[in-house]
Amino acid sequence: MGGKMMKGEKGIVPGHHILAGISFGWRFRRQLADIERFTTVDHSLLALDPLELKKTGIEALALDFDGVLAPHGAPVPLPEIVEWLEKCADIFGGNRLFILSNKPTEARRSWFAEHFPGVCFIAGVRKKPYPDGLNKTGELAGVPLSAILMVDDRLLTGCLAALNAGSIPCYIRKPFIRFSQNTISEIFFWLLRHVERILVRMFGNT
Repeated sequence: MGGKMMKGEKGIVPGHHILAGISFGWRFRRQLADIERFTTVDHSLLALDPLELKKTGIEALALDFDGVLAPHGAPVPLPEIVEWLEKCADIFGGNRLFILSNKPTEARRSWFAEHFPGVCFIAGVRKKPYPDGLNKTGELAGVPLSAILMVDDRLLTGCLAALNAGSIPCYIRKPFIRFSQNTISEIFFWLLRHVERILVRMFGNT
């Protein structure tokens, strides 16, 4: 599966993932509130120790790209993230690392195919927060959904998908941002993350 992108499947209808975020978000509002409340402010991907994750029973990683591996729209991961990915590949095995992004571009796929040929891009499924991508991750990795860590910088997409699938959500509260590039997109998603937190705090105890 070296660096492959899973191809679209017959019968897949584009999901209304924004509406799904509202529906699923309400269903899992208390769990989302706990995630938001107990995640430290300085939490970034580099704060995660792959070996410690393995010790806790994590068997596979599903990683978002934008904000998690690099600033929004970047074609390749940051250099420090490449080192982190190398550690993960050594500990988990490259075939148990997955990119689960709503924007799996060809440039990103090609880079991983060259540098981490065991890593698989999950595509051809409904976007997060639907659980489809994590279901596919579990099938390809051959591990139970409860042993998959979904790492994402969005509460109402990746973290919600993990709750929906029965996987473990890991909220990246300090994503990689570069306002000097893709300025409009970075500002939009910066605001979106803050709105998500406000909504989760407002409705988490209802």
